[in-house]
Amino acid sequence: MTYMIHGATGAQGAPVVASLTAAGKPVTALTRDAGAVVDGARVLAVDYSSTTDLTEAYRGAEGVFVHLPVAPEEDRLTFARNVVAAVREARPARVVFSTSGAIVHPDGDGSDGTATSVLAAGLADSGVSHAVIEPRFYLENLLLPHVIAGVQEEGVLRYSLPSGFPASWASHLDIADAATALFERTDITGVVSVGQYPGVSGEQLAEAFSTRLGRTVVYEAADPHAFFAPLAPILGEQATADIVNMYRAVGTQPDHSITAERSAQKRIGVTPRTTGQWLAGIDL
Repeated sequence: MTYMIHGATGAQGAPVVASLTAAGKPVTALTRDAGAVVDGARVLAVDYSSTTDLTEAYRGAEGVFVHLPVAPEEDRLTFARNVVAAVREARPARVVFSTSGAIVHPDGDGSDGTATSVLAAGLADSGVSHAVIEPRFYLENLLLPHVIAGVQEEGVLRYSLPSGFPASWASHLDIADAATALFERTDITGVVSVGQYPGVSGEQLAEAFSTRLGRTVVYEAADPHAFFAPLAPILGEQATADIVNMYRAVGTQPDHSITAERSAQKRIGVTPRTTGQWLAGIDL
């Protein structure tokens, strides 16, 4: 029996593959590229748009790690429904789903109609052992070329959150740690929020960069539309617009932090890296 990891060559899936293989687990890397090479894993070409492909991949699996790709919401809804249908048919032993930053509402009934909630609700209704990893923001976003260039060249960390805004940040490595733990901890179900608690502000992020670089870095809030515009050629106009709208909505709230009750710290004993700890492993 093997662990099926979606997006195994990407930013979120690759650390999960590395974590599981380091633990001696058999891993199958699920990608859209049949020619991909993934260290320590068998590669299987699987498309989210094919329920048949997903079902065949999941059947007999010890675990499945799922996260929906960045795409227009209509496509993501199709992918979510296909994953749920495949899980119900194939009955893998365990499914761990990362929301990639979206929040699962406490009632978990999928009533808001988003792909994330539809997938979370579908897993809850499937009867298959599962858990949902719920991060907020990824520290790796701070390494986007137009972000890190400002840090290196101007001593300015720009991001599309208001000044003084507390938020929970996590590394993709923290997601992998949580996923690996949750494959073992089959007694844990429901939502596990992964991120720094309490939340930290942009100014505190900049302070960590200052310490890492040995020179002053200050924080500057950026308009979401201007901030994400450089990503439109890569992500597509609609997906980028969806991200911009999400950040605008988040910025109107008092914070974007996880709660202690749902935290990985409390639920599975996994404490995410501080910004300083994460930066210590980054070549700047």
